[in-house]
Amino acid sequence: MPELPEVETVRRGLQPVLEGAELTRVEARRPDLRLPFPDGFVQKLTGARVERLDRRGKYLLATLDRGSTWLMHLGMTGRFEIEGGVPPHPGAFALASPANPRHGHVVIETDTGARITYFDARRFGFMDLIDADDLATHPRLAHLGPEPLGPDFDEAWLKAAFSGRRQSAKALLLDQRQVAGLGNIYVCEALHRARVSPLKPAGRIGAAKVAAIVAAVRAVLEEAIAQGGSTLRDYAAADGAMGYFQHRFEAYGRQHQPCSTPGCRGVIKRVVQAGRSTFYCPVCQR
Repeated sequence: MPELPEVETVRRGLQPVLEGAELTRVEARRPDLRLPFPDGFVQKLTGARVERLDRRGKYLLATLDRGSTWLMHLGMTGRFEIEGGVPPHPGAFALASPANPRHGHVVIETDTGARITYFDARRFGFMDLIDADDLATHPRLAHLGPEPLGPDFDEAWLKAAFSGRRQSAKALLLDQRQVAGLGNIYVCEALHRARVSPLKPAGRIGAAKVAAIVAAVRAVLEEAIAQGGSTLRDYAAADGAMGYFQHRFEAYGRQHQPCSTPGCRGVIKRVVQAGRSTFYCPVCQR
């Protein structure tokens, strides 16, 4: 599933096309994705102007001039593609495989000539429309923890979240109520950089290691965003470009390979926690 860096990359790709644009034509080619589209979805979007495009955790939030917010979640295989109204991608990324036209479920046209298509092969994504007055209390958003790149995610917050907890450090970092937007890949990478075992009970992690985790989470996310995220299967940016951060993985997917920590002679190990693969070095991550 796309994690924070991938969703942020998509947001940055869509932002110059959507912000300030009027949605002149909206087509929903089926009645649902993972969830049914809300009543009047097409009619409420058609003619609306996008005032701002934000991200909260793994959600995209388009503020509309009609007093509502268009919420989007990519699920496992969701991706947007843009035609027209946007300059070529400035980077030198390889292009992901073209999306199958059969999976183009939502088409948006704007007054600037852009055509934005949402593709979702497995239809695990979803979209919703939320009244502005209900945004803060919406069940998808109300209980999200702080943004890991925002000012509220700091050593004090994480220390309090870890205090007295028997759950593993990895489990709590994946809990969206504790930190919004983190997923399996970047938690594995951050814990490896911080030299903290993903198996260790969070309540037994000292202040110095908590500070190291905060710094590592920020560094990993910022680097991943700069690289356009990580392409493992279906993810692509809004211009069809693949991310490159997977080439910088130090732990994720590297089982049986030597640990990259200088001076460490360990070998990356894979274990399963709560049904998810965890990659770590049992020598330097303690």
